[in-house]
Amino acid sequence: MGKKLYVGNLTYEVTDSDLSKMFEAHGTVESAQVIMDRDTGRSKGFGFVEMKTDQEAQAAIAGLSGKDFGGRALTVNEARPKTEGGRGGGGGGGRGGYGGGGGGRSGGGGGGYGGKRY
Repeated sequence: MGKKLYVGNLTYEVTDSDLSKMFEAHGTVESAQVIMDRDTGRSKGFGFVEMKTDQEAQAAIAGLSGKDFGGRALTVNEARPKTEGGRGGGGGGGRGGYGGGGGGRSGGGGGGYGGKRY
């Protein structure tokens, strides 16, 4: 099984195809993907490349890490395994009632009574 490599400091114009071509000189590229921002559709400036063998992956790291590509020094290293979980969740809302209440981490403290005095 091959090694997955992290490739960072890419220009925003780099495509999956560009990334694949960049690594082909060092061995067989199983896959190459530039990570895109889901909201803007623009590159996030990094991607992942999977090489066929560990030896090819090491050759790519040695050959490309720190090299200039599009005016930027590439960062190439072994990708770390994806951690479980996703983004941090928000806290709970307020408690409401007469006295207000505490909110969660992301805000929320419910309001107090706020009405007229009787």
